[in-house]
Amino acid sequence: MANEAPVPESNPGSRRRRPSAFTWLSLGLSALLGVAIGIGSFTFAYAKGASYMTDDPTACANCHVMQDQYSEWTNSSHHAVAVCNDCHTPPGFVSKYLSKARNGWHHSVAFTSGGFHEPIQITPHNRAITEQRCRSCHQPIVQAIDAHAASTRDERDDASISCIRCHNDVGHGP
Repeated sequence: MANEAPVPESNPGSRRRRPSAFTWLSLGLSALLGVAIGIGSFTFAYAKGASYMTDDPTACANCHVMQDQYSEWTNSSHHAVAVCNDCHTPPGFVSKYLSKARNGWHHSVAFTSGGFHEPIQITPHNRAITEQRCRSCHQPIVQAIDAHAASTRDERDDASISCIRCHNDVGHGP
């Protein structure tokens, strides 16, 4: 009877298999993902993140850096006809929320790290969006100005006319 197969032990729990590297990696990644989701959810709630999905101008004033801009907007000529998103985000659902996401990311990094300029300054990218939004709302007058400027512009003067350069306090001015 020496050729008999070994009899399995009657207690299956007496020989445990060691967790594989894949199991440890899965557990570690799951824990990291859980921590990231938890911190992200807390931050989103604490920073009133859902308010940024709306067109409500008070959302822009959630941050102390924007208090002056919000106060100036409430006294501006555009208060009754435009909210922040009308001037500071591109038209269209996707482009609007991509712009808001991009700005939200940059703002959160800057405010978390303390690397922001006070008073807040508009970036060249956002300045271009705002310029285009001015031009789209005020198209008839802008076309007339552009046509006149093109006919009188010196060949050496390649500076384009900018609404914001001359009217930089319209949306946020007294």
